Amino acid sequence: MYLLNSFSALKPKLKPYFLCNSNFNSNYYPITTTTTTTKSSITQMATKVDESNVGIFCFISNLPGFRGILKQRYSDFIVNEVDKEGNVAHLTSLDAPQEEIGEETVTTTEDTANTKSYASEIESFRSLAGDSDAKHLEDFINQINSGVEDGISPIVLSPDSDKSHRTAMHNFFKQNFKFLVTDVVDGPDASSKCIRVRLNTGGQRNKGRHSKKRKERGDKPFDSRGSENWPENNGKFLRFHLYKENKDTQEALGVIGKMLGIQPRSFGFAGTKDKRAVTTQRVTAFKQHASRLAALNERLIGIKVGDFCYVKEGLLLGQLMGNRFTITLRGVVADSDDTVKASADALGRLGFINYFGLQRFGSGSVPTHLIGAALFRGEWKAAVSMILDPREGERTVIAKAREYYKESNDIEGTLKQLPRHLVAERAILQCLKKCPGNYLQALKAVPRTLRMMYIHSYQSYLWNHAASLRVQKYGTDQVVLGDLVYCKGDNTENVSGGMPECEDDSYNVADDSNHLDEISGTDLPEERNNLVKVVTAEDMHTGNYTIDDVVLPMPGSRVIYPSNDIANVFHDLAKKDAISLLESVHSVKEFSLTSITGSYRRVFQKPLDFEWELLSYTDGNIPLVETDLEKIAKSKPVKKAREEDLANGNDKNNLFDGTKQSEILENDMKTETDDNEVAGEQEDVLPRVESQEPQMALKLSFTLPASCYATMAIRELLKTSTSVAYHKTLN
Repeated sequence: MYLLNSFSALKPKLKPYFLCNSNFNSNYYPITTTTTTTKSSITQMATKVDESNVGIFCFISNLPGFRGILKQRYSDFIVNEVDKEGNVAHLTSLDAPQEEIGEETVTTTEDTANTKSYASEIESFRSLAGDSDAKHLEDFINQINSGVEDGISPIVLSPDSDKSHRTAMHNFFKQNFKFLVTDVVDGPDASSKCIRVRLNTGGQRNKGRHSKKRKERGDKPFDSRGSENWPENNGKFLRFHLYKENKDTQEALGVIGKMLGIQPRSFGFAGTKDKRAVTTQRVTAFKQHASRLAALNERLIGIKVGDFCYVKEGLLLGQLMGNRFTITLRGVVADSDDTVKASADALGRLGFINYFGLQRFGSGSVPTHLIGAALFRGEWKAAVSMILDPREGERTVIAKAREYYKESNDIEGTLKQLPRHLVAERAILQCLKKCPGNYLQALKAVPRTLRMMYIHSYQSYLWNHAASLRVQKYGTDQVVLGDLVYCKGDNTENVSGGMPECEDDSYNVADDSNHLDEISGTDLPEERNNLVKVVTAEDMHTGNYTIDDVVLPMPGSRVIYPSNDIANVFHDLAKKDAISLLESVHSVKEFSLTSITGSYRRVFQKPLDFEWELLSYTDGNIPLVETDLEKIAKSKPVKKAREEDLANGNDKNNLFDGTKQSEILENDMKTETDDNEVAGEQEDVLPRVESQEPQMALKLSFTLPASCYATMAIRELLKTSTSVAYHKTLN
């Protein structure tokens, strides 16, 4: 039998319906921090987070596990968002629909007659920049000539890694288009830049504060997210499906935003999706035309947009039912096929313990829940140090920047070295530059979504330990006296409202980070309108509640705790970290458990619409499941695709060549890693697998509600660690 060593060490004397690791018992809660955090203690804590460190100990079934590789390729992990109505989001079309063009793109004969023609300048620009950028510039100038200046968004030209060529482009604009200004923005990858072109606000064509549009607008601020003039018959939001490969949601939308010349706040989405995966989700953009976004597809790498429609309301965080997962476990090795089949059937029938996965606690050598504990204790300087200090396993450029700051304390020099995606670090340093020594203010400079991530990470740490104790003491087959459950019927004795995890309903822990790898949707409270009650003897007698109704609280000021001894784990474990769940040692509300409302979470979760299939393969480099993009490629007639490619000058690089596309994407992503230490697994690309003897793979398809971790379902199946580091070793 091929089992992980830790599985063979599982407790043999436990009841047959559940398993817990032998190093967990009800009298032992691992101490993560000391009552006073010093630099030496922080250094000691600098180790990669392991499942046992964050309370993940138990399994539901006592079936043996087996070997299987998670995410050998990112296409082995496919995620499709499921909306509130149960519709699964798929990318089915890349084309913009036929639509009535808004006023700002209409150019009348009278308008053009009174404006200069720039045909010769555009032809000169074509020889310098190419057909695609020349067409974008021509459309841009036509839009300006239409007289609708306030609604004009900047354009972003094609990525260009040649600085001398970019300089020539800047000079060309200065000489030929004096009413336009240019600057540089980051390109889709680290080595390239893009020239952005916009109307010169101080130029001859701008009427400044006396413009007619500005007078008509009065005191109302101009909304720069999209066109001010918008067709009345169109909804103000363009909804589209965002398809991405090996990129997180924020990164993908950042690239699209830069190309469109619009701010990130123009986009709305229901939840952040996995990075090392192929995902499709709904996104809305304020007052953007489908044709503009569809035109980006030929320049986007690893990202596609499609299935456009106009809607009246933009998407908000949490507006989803969950996600549909299609996961392929490669290199499956077990004592027999029956072992795999029995485990897969058990997962569908019994479900898994609804732990917060490792991604919740970050991939860096300083887990996020330790930072959260420091915040609860009011140790502002220690928290800042944990965020900024050097740590193991990071890319050289980041490691050097951290070491430089630690040795020199030179904020300006460090900011020049520190990559822009390290949002928390940069925000702290910029604040300390203005307010030296004000560590609390520096922490508040971190975007709220990231600040709250630290807080909720510690809450999750307590919850996981409590869930393990609940399974260890009472099993997984029945409700027991003192459990918490969601209320049914009119029984509202000893109840508490299902409160959100924080008072800001727009909260999303992954808004500026990538740590939600494999989480099903945004981390918003589940069933927040449900009431929670303590199970009584009468409830036990009537049998109104089942094990599926059992919940545990995320600590806060408005939750109740179980009336059995499971409540002790919350208080005892927090006490070991010098934290009280009932009173605060400081007055900063957002970093206080007495001010955060808290919420509830189901202890057990069953996958919905669960399907599984055993596959055989010989080449580990070939995808075993078709992606949405590959399905589009297959459905597009070869002749038509060829004609369009020739018309667009794409003879050598067919956009719809699925094999070619996959190769390009794999090569493009090999240099990318996610080093955001406040979030997520570090996404080093796994090595390519050479062709070999026939191997077995297990394909799983299931839906999970928002806030559930697919990796915890895989853990129940394999009985092994879900860490990226472990699964790399299997290659």
